[in-house]
Parts: sequence; structure tokens; C-alpha cells
Amino acid sequence: MKYMQEVQTTDNRGARRTGFSFEVLPPLKGMGIERLFDDIDVLREFDPQCINITTHRSERIYRETPSGLYERVAMRKRPGTVAVAAAIKARYGIPVVPHILCSGFTREETEYVLIDLQFLGITDLLVLRGDKAKDDASFVPTPGGYSHATELQEQINRFNAGFFDDGTPIQGAVNPFTYGVACYPEKHFEAPNIKSDLHWLLKKQEGGAQYAVTQLFYDNAVFFRFVERARAAGITIPIIPGIKPLTKASQLTSVPKTFNVDIPVALAEAVCQAKDDEAVRRVGVEWCTAQCRELMCYGVPRLHFYALGATHSVRDVAKEIF
Repeated sequence: MKYMQEVQTTDNRGARRTGFSFEVLPPLKGMGIERLFDDIDVLREFDPQCINITTHRSERIYRETPSGLYERVAMRKRPGTVAVAAAIKARYGIPVVPHILCSGFTREETEYVLIDLQFLGITDLLVLRGDKAKDDASFVPTPGGYSHATELQEQINRFNAGFFDDGTPIQGAVNPFTYGVACYPEKHFEAPNIKSDLHWLLKKQEGGAQYAVTQLFYDNAVFFRFVERARAAGITIPIIPGIKPLTKASQLTSVPKTFNVDIPVALAEAVCQAKDDEAVRRVGVEWCTAQCRELMCYGVPRLHFYALGATHSVRDVAKEIF
């Protein structure tokens, strides 16, 4: 679990410093925002460059009717991405990056989101296709929506140019959106191969993406190989590693299944030898700290943490490296 390299230290004369950011989820429907603020309070001391706020599509559920029968309805379990972004910006003054999805949204709904964000002065986005609906065997675009993130980029670019999706000119000035996209060091699970995956990342760059954030990974060698192949393919935008420390033993099976990533043998063995989940959490912090130090030596512009369920572990890692 030990890496040989040491992190380059910075001084107070403006030397380059690796940035810190993290991702949060909007509260479940019906819950308050206080728990989310508590998580941000734990991490704000590390001067985050930005906070990402996820967006979630509606899912089809069965709800009992007064007659005792069940009806199938759509429900969004985590609404409020735009409002949460505005609340974080107002409370903390930290730049916010809401996610914009194809999945579950029509072009018209996306347009209304862009209008609301303009009113709020929020112009940094992460543009994603998003996951398939739980009941679908594969991704199915929402009627009136998009199949690919590149199509969503085109709509945002039209908005930046001063036009609504139907071609109608926008009256008044537009503060252009900037945006990043996702990428996958171990390839997207739907991609036939890494070459195809890199082809689409290049298309995203050509469409206006200014950076890419990776899916989480636990083997830096995988990230380094991915960056090398991306550069060889003509991809020049910054590639920001996405990091999440393991916090419990059950994640040895749930993380690979959910995120389609491999757990290195050394990490898996250390987790299996841990006597309880607190010991697993310490293993996760140690591994993640070493991983981040090596990434900083490599010169990554920012470390982006997926903090859900791991806020205190992320804090422990950040205390060691920032």
C-alpha cells in the first residue's frame, strides 16, 4: 500500500498547488438541508475550488391508491439540485457545479434549468448522459431528450450563443456556461473498448468541454495509462481524478458492481484482514492518502472526492495531503 514518491511541497510565493473539490447529493425528498451543510462544514477548511451537486432522474415506482390497487408513477427521490447549488453558493461563497443530465430530462426541461441557473449566476456545469432507469435493460432516452452527452453540449452551446433550443433568440445578455464532462479510466461499461471510449471523449472536447472528471478508481497505474492514451488520441483538456476512500468491507463487492471498477489485490487483502468496519475505514484512508500523494506528484490539477458516505474519511485524507 506504500508508494515510493513523495509529494512536492508548495511555498507561500504562489507555487502551483493541487486543487481540492468534492461532490454532494441533494437531500432525499422530504428531508432538510442541514445534514448536507454539516458535511460541507467538515470539508470547507480545505479551501475547495468547487462543490459538485448531483442530479437525479425520476424513477418509476408503484404507489398504493385509495382503492387498494397499485399505480405506476414517476418520482424523483432527490429533487432540488438547482436550489441546493444556490443555497451552497449563498451560504459559503464556494463555486458550485450542478450536474446536467440527458437521463430523465427533456430538452425543454433542460432549457428551464439553464434559465434558472442564469438567474442565479451559476454558470459552471458538469454535463453527463446519466444512468439508465433502474427498470430498463439499457439506456433509453427520454422522449424529447437526448441519448448522448455530446447532444446536451450542443444545446448548451446554442444557449451560450444566444438562442433557445427552438432557435428563438434570447433577449438580453447571456453569461456563457462553462462545463466539464465525465471520463472512465477503466472504460465506460457500455463501451466496446477503450479506443471507442476515447473517441467519444475527444468528441466532447471538440464540442466545448473544458475538462474531464474521471470515474472513481483505486489503481493509479490505470489512471496514468488512461491519461497517456488520451493524450496520444489528441485529448488535451485537464483530466481530474475522481477519488473515493473505502469505508466498509461490503464495498469490496458493491463498488465494483456499481461503478464497474477493479479493486487492487493489495487493497482487497488489507480490507479482508481488517477486524471491523472502523479498521476498514482506516485502511481506506491509508490507501487513499498514498494514492493522492502519488497523483499530486504526477501533477494532477485537482483531486475530486466522491464524499457520499465518506465525509470523515475524506477529511482525514485531506488533513494528510493539504
